Amino acid sequence: MVQPLGWDVVSQNDLGVAEVEETGLSFVENALLKARNAAAQTGLPSLADDSGLAVDALGGAPGIYSARYSGLGDAANNEKLLRELNGVANRRAQFICALALVKHAKDPVPLICLGQWSGEILTAPQGEQGFGYDPIFKPDDCDCSSAQLSPERKSARSHRGLAMQQLLQQIASQQGQ
Repeated sequence: MVQPLGWDVVSQNDLGVAEVEETGLSFVENALLKARNAAAQTGLPSLADDSGLAVDALGGAPGIYSARYSGLGDAANNEKLLRELNGVANRRAQFICALALVKHAKDPVPLICLGQWSGEILTAPQGEQGFGYDPIFKPDDCDCSSAQLSPERKSARSHRGLAMQQLLQQIASQQGQ
């Protein structure tokens, strides 16, 4: 997704970056913690993401706890969410992605971008693509679950795709100054 910038991208795993505890109270805070952690350990600029699912009827849960909602992985997270929404009419939800880009660990002006993908929670899983809550999330702009979308189609419209598009626009704008 960052090919237009001509950047060489290396994953934090490939660089041996130890994970930081996600102690933030928001997606933005956690993305910034991860970016600063990677920059501190590598001495390189760092881009980090924190994403999750916010369900209206659950007051925004699972939210920042999306990946560890049940404590037992993706399938168990989906099962728990479907149990909690059993009989609930309002199934509105949003996937949210926060991206944080820092030039160095103490960058006083990090670049923060947010993407949101609205939809509803299905009553049963559908599809095999993707991960996490994809099989039970039906985006507003689709007639299927996000797990039934091709990777290209999902990337173009998802919360991560939207946040990345915003990041590329902001970087292009800064470079044009």
